[in-house]
Amino acid sequence: MSSAERTAAGSSGTPTSAAKPAAGARPGTRGGGVDAVPRRVRLTLSRIDPWSVTKLSFLLSVAVGIALVVATGVVWSVLNGMGVFTDLDGLFRDIVGSEIQIDLLDYVGFSKVISLATVVAVIDVILLTALSTLVAFLYNVCSALVGGLQVTLSDD
Repeated sequence: MSSAERTAAGSSGTPTSAAKPAAGARPGTRGGGVDAVPRRVRLTLSRIDPWSVTKLSFLLSVAVGIALVVATGVVWSVLNGMGVFTDLDGLFRDIVGSEIQIDLLDYVGFSKVISLATVVAVIDVILLTALSTLVAFLYNVCSALVGGLQVTLSDD
């Protein structure tokens, strides 16, 4: 124990109430009272790690791709349940005539729509991952020029 700690501890060697935080003190506040002002810290985001951006954007774009395929399947099922494809097929036959036998579901069947949505989702994963990594590199270049993004954090 240093001499300053011994003086604060008193003659018995145990810390006095001045060395302990107040009983009603909230963690992270100055003064320990209920009306204490929260601390504010001003930080600068000067660099973003491109590899961490790549990993995070890959996972998020995979989630978006899965949501896209599921949403496409749900919308197709709702439209089929409402009879939209049957009505459009009937309208097409009225316009073209009955001599041409074309079934609309041959072109917009469930398996074809889901396959197309899966292809779009895979392209989405590749493009979003590459684009977000490129944005991280561009942020690092711009941050080197202007100093980065300044953020003020407060401890409430």
